Amino acid sequence: MKILVCISHVPDTTSKINFSNGDSEFDTNGVQYVINPNDEFGLTRAIWFQEQQGANVTVVNVGGPDTEPTLRKALAIGANEAIRVNANPTDGFFVAKQLAEVIKNGGYDLVIAGKESLDYNGGMVPGMIAGILGSNFLNSCTSLTVDGNNVKAVREIDGGKETVSTTLPLIIGGQKGLVEEKDLRIPNMRGIMTARTKALTILEPIDAPINTKAVKFEKPAPKSAVKLVAADNLDELINLLHNEAKVI
Repeated sequence: MKILVCISHVPDTTSKINFSNGDSEFDTNGVQYVINPNDEFGLTRAIWFQEQQGANVTVVNVGGPDTEPTLRKALAIGANEAIRVNANPTDGFFVAKQLAEVIKNGGYDLVIAGKESLDYNGGMVPGMIAGILGSNFLNSCTSLTVDGNNVKAVREIDGGKETVSTTLPLIIGGQKGLVEEKDLRIPNMRGIMTARTKALTILEPIDAPINTKAVKFEKPAPKSAVKLVAADNLDELINLLHNEAKVI
């Protein structure tokens, strides 16, 4: 089984976020980047298939040279090889077109992407890839088993979970639950050294329209000051809730 895991290069949640050029661009200075958490769950599941069923695991990213440390980390975790499409991932459709081309040329049986990235939370790329290729698609997957060409998956839906059966080839949008958090892999020294010798292929992008662009970024408004009310002063609490918070 050939598995392709789509990897997004996203800011660590502890990074301080700023914008530049009139708040039209994300300021990358001092920002630490990591594997997108939803993608990390998918990568760990793919490594499980590698260990248990002999699958070959490739990771792919659309991005510039600055994303290569993230791909190398994925290789250190256990992926067999990596692909970087040399383009700036500014638009979801553009990224989906690049990834679809890689999938079409690579003949992958299973494509695992995170259901959304931590930075923009668009949640559109996995479904777009499936639409472009006409492939089976499951989103919000929390469990995945493969037996030959048959697949059984569990996905989150409003108010519960749904168990579905389908067949390969398949594209999924994965999330927390594909593996337990305690099972996420941390690269060890051997993995880091081995990753240096694994293939990292750089592909030039195909022509594809960029349909959207960021016009302006805006930070959330700062939280207002907290007012403390004595435990026995119910009249003041009711007054604040009614006249200021306007929740009663």
